[in-house]
Amino acid sequence: MGRRFGWLWAAYAVSAYGSGLGFGALPLIAVLALHASPAEVSALSAVGPAVGALIAVPLAPWVEFRRKRPVMITMDLTRFAAMATIPVAYAFGRLGFVQLLVISTLVAAAKIAFNAAGGAYLKALVRPDDLLVANARFESTNWSSIAVGPPLGGAAIGLFGPVTTVVADALSYLLSALSITAIRGREEAPQTTGKSPARAGASLDGWRHIMGHPGLRALYLNQMLVAGLIMATEPLLAVLLLRQLGFPPWQYGLAFAAPCLGGLIGARLARRVVARYGRHWVFRTIGTLRAIWLLGLAFVRPGIVGLVTVTAVELAIVINMSLYTPVLATYRLEHTPKHLVARTLSAWSIGQQASIAILTALAGLLADVTSPRTALTVAGLLILTSPLLLPRHDHTPQHEPEPAPDDGPAVTGTVDREGGSSGEA
Repeated sequence: MGRRFGWLWAAYAVSAYGSGLGFGALPLIAVLALHASPAEVSALSAVGPAVGALIAVPLAPWVEFRRKRPVMITMDLTRFAAMATIPVAYAFGRLGFVQLLVISTLVAAAKIAFNAAGGAYLKALVRPDDLLVANARFESTNWSSIAVGPPLGGAAIGLFGPVTTVVADALSYLLSALSITAIRGREEAPQTTGKSPARAGASLDGWRHIMGHPGLRALYLNQMLVAGLIMATEPLLAVLLLRQLGFPPWQYGLAFAAPCLGGLIGARLARRVVARYGRHWVFRTIGTLRAIWLLGLAFVRPGIVGLVTVTAVELAIVINMSLYTPVLATYRLEHTPKHLVARTLSAWSIGQQASIAILTALAGLLADVTSPRTALTVAGLLILTSPLLLPRHDHTPQHEPEPAPDDGPAVTGTVDREGGSSGEA
C-alpha cells in the first residue's frame, strides 16, 4: 500500500509495542509503588481518561481543520513528555498519586486527538478495496504487541522496578513521532466550505452523524457498553491477582499476553469471514460471542488454576474482538463522509473513553464496598445484555454515495483514491 503507509504502520507498531511493554503501567505503579486502594486504582483508570475525554471535545474541530501529520507528531511528543516525568519524579522520591492522575488525563486527550488525525490521514492513503486489510494489519499489530509486551514488561518490573516500562512507553511515542516525520509527500491543508469551522456546535457534528445513522448508532452504543465493562475489569484484576491472590507481576503479564496470540488469528480471519458470511453476520454473531466470556473472571482462584482461568477467558474474548474490531472500523469509515472523519472518530473515542471512565469508577466503588470479585461478577452479568444493542438489520445500501460536505471542511489527501483505516495506538 505504499511507502507512506509503511511509515505510518511503523509509527503505529512502535507505539503499540511500547504500550504493550507498559500495559497497565499506571495501575501497577499505583499498587506497587504508592500502595493505592482499589478505589484509588479505579479512579486512576477512570478520572484521568474522563477529564481527558472532556478536553478532547473542543480539540475535534481543531484536528479536522488542520494538516493531520503535524497534529499526530504533536500528540506523540505530548505523550512522550508527560510519561517521561514519571521516572524522573520516582528517582527523586517525588512521585505522587495526583501526578499520575494528571498524566493519565494528558495521555488520554492526546490519544483521542492522535487517533482522529490518524484515521483521517489514513483515509487519504488507503484504497477502498484495501480498507479491511489495512484495519486487520493494525489489529494484528496491536494484539501481537500485547502478546509480547506484558511478559517482558512484567519481567522488567520484577528486575528493575515499577517505572521501567514507563520509560519504554515514553520512548515509543518519541520513535512514533520520528516515523511520522519520515513520511514524505505534500499534505494539502483541509479546505473549509460552507459554515465557519469555528461555529458553535462544530464539536458535536461527529455525534450528530453517529446518532443520525441507524447502523452506527447501534454499534456505538454497543461498543460503549462492551468496552466500558471489559476495561473496568483491568484495575479490579490488578488488585485481585497481585494483592489478594499473590500473583507475581510476570504471571499477571503472562495471563494477558498469551491470549493475545489469538488476536493474530481473528485479525487474519476477518476478511475471509466477511466474504463468506457478510458483515452483518459478524456484527450480530461475533459481537455477541465477544461479550459472553467476561463472567468467567469472577471464578479466578490462586495458583495455576487461576492462571489458566484468566488465560482461557481472555483468549476467547480476544479472538472474537480481533475479528470484530477491523470490520467495525471499516464500516465506520465507509459510512462517514470525508469532511467528518476526524470529528466522528473523536466523538466515538470520547464516548467510549467516557463510558470506560464511568464504569471503571463505579466498579471501583463497588469493589471497595464489597470486593473485587463481586464487582467482576456484576460486570460479567451486565455485559450479557450488550447484544441487545447490536443492529438488527443491515443498514448498508448496495451503493452508498459519499455525501457532499455542506457544513464542514473537505479533507484532502496526498492521493486521488481514498480509503482508510482507524487503527488506534
